Amino acid sequence: MAQRRIFLLSPASTGGKRAALLFNERAEFAVAQKVRSGPGAPIGEVFSFLSGLYFRGKLAYANAFQNPPARVGGIHVITPTDGLCSPDLMIRLADLERFATVPIEADEPRYRIPLDRDSRALATAIGSKCAVVLLGSVATGKYVDALLPVFGPRLVFPREFVGRGDMARGGMLLQRAASGEEFSYLPVSDPGRLGLGQRKRARVKMRAPKREPELAAHPPARR
Repeated sequence: MAQRRIFLLSPASTGGKRAALLFNERAEFAVAQKVRSGPGAPIGEVFSFLSGLYFRGKLAYANAFQNPPARVGGIHVITPTDGLCSPDLMIRLADLERFATVPIEADEPRYRIPLDRDSRALATAIGSKCAVVLLGSVATGKYVDALLPVFGPRLVFPREFVGRGDMARGGMLLQRAASGEEFSYLPVSDPGRLGLGQRKRARVKMRAPKREPELAAHPPARR
């Protein structure tokens, strides 16, 4: 039987120029009109617009290789304020405004509490043998610190992501989705996730001696 597998997709940034286009009342392109009226637009579509190649690649790859257990969604989008959601969830401008007010940091309760809640529920629903693939940054704690305690060794990420930037990852994801060739995966707990260059920089930073305060070249005369 094929390995059961679900995907967690990191969110697109809701700040910046592309987000500003959605808030422009004169914008006439489809996704801008959708988020301003009616039921809104699917969060997957909105984040694909905001992020461009990277999120579009994540969504295409996850759709190609998801294999969830019965009655469990195969793709879950991480949000800044609402925990995990389906890529089909309809959102509007008010939701984007709310997302933009909360930083994605592991110690930010407005982000962390909903994510912890939904992650625990998902971990119970998928059982102990389903892999959880994180398509997002593993070089910092903003996702890892929240997800690893819940999913443990089930939490993995693509080995080929190590040392790659977002644009390169987006292109790779789209290529693999089209070809049907899946990435290999590393446990998020593996130190190799940081990449050789990042591990070297971390070691150098840890070994760097504390600098003593510099003395003035010409100290003031005593009075």
